[in-house]
Amino acid sequence: MKKKYRVKKEQEFQKVFQEGASFANRKFVVYRLEPSGQKHFRVGLSVGKKVGNAVTRNRVKRQIRAILQELKTELPPIDFIVIARPATKDLPHDEMRSNLIHVLKLAKILS
Repeated sequence: MKKKYRVKKEQEFQKVFQEGASFANRKFVVYRLEPSGQKHFRVGLSVGKKVGNAVTRNRVKRQIRAILQELKTELPPIDFIVIARPATKDLPHDEMRSNLIHVLKLAKILS
């Protein structure tokens, strides 16, 4: 995913956490912040050490990025952060996709 589609800086993460709203299911937590005048969405990913070792965490992040890349045209121009819970480490791609879509719909990011 290109840099312009990512929330990278600590200050940007904190702004989304403090000013945004959170939504969750058993596998993911999503924080969303209303549009700030940008033309496309920006996403931040957080996969903690409880999910597994570095190889496992990176695999989970790659899968989330791939799913978001597929949904790219449907995502509105907002900032949001996706936090993967430990239960995501053993999920197959299809199940991870359906869980992520579910939480994005809860957050009203997808319709």
